[in-house]
Amino acid sequence: MIILKTPQQIAKMRKAGQVLARCHQEIAKLVQPGVSTLYINDFVERFLNENGAKQVTKGYRGFPFATCASVNDVIAHGFPDDNPLKNGDIVKMDIVCSYDGWMADSCYTYAVGAISSAAERLIKVTRECLDHAIPKAVIGNSIGDVMYVVQNHAEAAGYSVVRDLLGHGIGQSLHEKPSFDHTGRPGKGFKLKEGMVFTIEPMINQGGPEMYIDSDGWTARTWDGSLSAQFEHTIAITKDGPIVLTQP
Repeated sequence: MIILKTPQQIAKMRKAGQVLARCHQEIAKLVQPGVSTLYINDFVERFLNENGAKQVTKGYRGFPFATCASVNDVIAHGFPDDNPLKNGDIVKMDIVCSYDGWMADSCYTYAVGAISSAAERLIKVTRECLDHAIPKAVIGNSIGDVMYVVQNHAEAAGYSVVRDLLGHGIGQSLHEKPSFDHTGRPGKGFKLKEGMVFTIEPMINQGGPEMYIDSDGWTARTWDGSLSAQFEHTIAITKDGPIVLTQP
């Protein structure tokens, strides 16, 4: 069952989203060669606590960290570690927090120092996939209408869309119904209704869409070792159009 949220509940989720937005602004100042993802992870946990929020992922189904830190060919769910980031890396920082019991989820891809033009283009197109899809998230459209935009934009640029990791509903639980991948056909799939809140989080690969999971049971990597980028926002469907709960 899809749990529809009231305007008052969406406002509470917006508070969580605003903490995340400010947190990502601070992460952008930290990401540079020589800094480790574990250092960033520890900063995030402190920042959330100092701003009245709580991290959600550490302990979730056994995940051991407050963030997912995914470098280069890691698509998602990477473990932060103490290896210093290198000039030319790209790193995805995916964070979920709760504020007064209500959650928000967002991810940004960050450039580490000077990156290649190919990596810059991948990041740009991935961000555009999210930005172009959000305006389609209106009452009466189908999820296929939204995800068609993601798929079409990525594939027109020569990239592929990860199918095996899903967008999801969110509220007082991290993963609620509905779940969906980021491909689609116009008019297909469930219809968007007022009060739905879910993530849009395209994961776009330079190479093919195939992936595998490391022996840790979490870390998802591109099958061919190519770069992967991701951007994610938590979106509320309202009578006035989509509200991005996790942007500044």
